[in-house]
Amino acid sequence: MQKIRVHDKGVIQYADALVLQTEKFDELIENKINNIANKDAHHHFLCEHQAVITLGKSAKEQNILLPEALLKQNNIDIFHINRGGDVTFHGPGQITGYPILDLDFFTSDIKMYMRMLEEVMIRTIAHYGIEGYRIEDATGVWVNSKTDNSIKKIAAFGVKTSRWITMHGFALNVDVDLNYFNFINPCGFTDKGVTSIQAELKHKNQAVSIKEIKPILLHHFATVFQAEMI
Repeated sequence: MQKIRVHDKGVIQYADALVLQTEKFDELIENKINNIANKDAHHHFLCEHQAVITLGKSAKEQNILLPEALLKQNNIDIFHINRGGDVTFHGPGQITGYPILDLDFFTSDIKMYMRMLEEVMIRTIAHYGIEGYRIEDATGVWVNSKTDNSIKKIAAFGVKTSRWITMHGFALNVDVDLNYFNFINPCGFTDKGVTSIQAELKHKNQAVSIKEIKPILLHHFATVFQAEMI
């Protein structure tokens, strides 16, 4: 069983989290180049960010719906990064996870890795009685929202790999201010909305918190990846 070292960074600026995961990513790649086994050298950063919009390699600028100057006036940073995917938002009330894994020890199929990340989120929200599912050719975890009976995304994904080492990862909406998503076409979609665990539980008058969900998420991550979280 592989060991994955968890780094709970709490609330951290996106730029700082990017530096942390890049350092570990580069370290594992360097190990492979030098034929040093990465067994039990895996890492998983859990974070909560201040408001930030990130654009992946395939992102279209028109999916940001407000001028950059106006976003900055509202203290929303913008980052162009090297993950896959389009435009997304990170902010308070959302768990972002950055697994730095050597997939040689887990799966040699990138699509399967994405499905495994989705499965972790599906199991995590199921703990709260929320049924998540996949949509073909639309990476993410989706729900039939209780708020208006429409299809909405509750978890987004975007990764980078090199030599089967991963970085970037997932974002799970727990109790994030969903109004921020009005500033973008999330993941490039114009016909599907965004929701959160809290929004889906509103009819139950049930409160959720980042602190409460983290151990649940890590439990399911360990189960799906057949790893020990340390």
